[in-house]
Amino acid sequence: MEAYFAELRRVRASGGGTREPSYHPALTNLLGAVGHELKPKVFCIQEGADQGAGHPDFALYTARQVQKGRPRAGQLPERGVVEVKGVGDDAGLTAQSDQVSRYRWGLVTNLHDFILVGEDGSGGSAKLETFRLAEDADDFRSRLEKPRSFARGESGRCRVGSGRRLRPLYME
Repeated sequence: MEAYFAELRRVRASGGGTREPSYHPALTNLLGAVGHELKPKVFCIQEGADQGAGHPDFALYTARQVQKGRPRAGQLPERGVVEVKGVGDDAGLTAQSDQVSRYRWGLVTNLHDFILVGEDGSGGSAKLETFRLAEDADDFRSRLEKPRSFARGESGRCRVGSGRRLRPLYME
């Protein structure tokens, strides 16, 4: 988590970043680190291909979906997709949007709130789990000023999980 926080801070402090894409490498590294610990291993691809529901920011594939180092053509990401919004955006509203419901399984984040979205018993979209690193965007930005202490404060709440199709971080 410390590396994630430090990279977010670095991008923000540069003043040269954009709302979302400039922060994607930090999230890629975090998802990759978590995915490496899962069984089966999960890896993410930025700017996932349109599989009929639009272009997600990230697509999460398992190692068994790989053929010669690449996902097989037309194969859906087994562990879902990730939709990233800006730090000041409401991840909860995005999780309820048509954009996300088209993906069926996914993680919605504004870099400090993480919402796992999947299907409910009747095939509709539902929030399955949530994880919050800060109360709001201002609190998050403030905590990023000290990445090491921020990470230490979160270390007891974050751990790698397994179970559902997508579960990179969760609150115990």
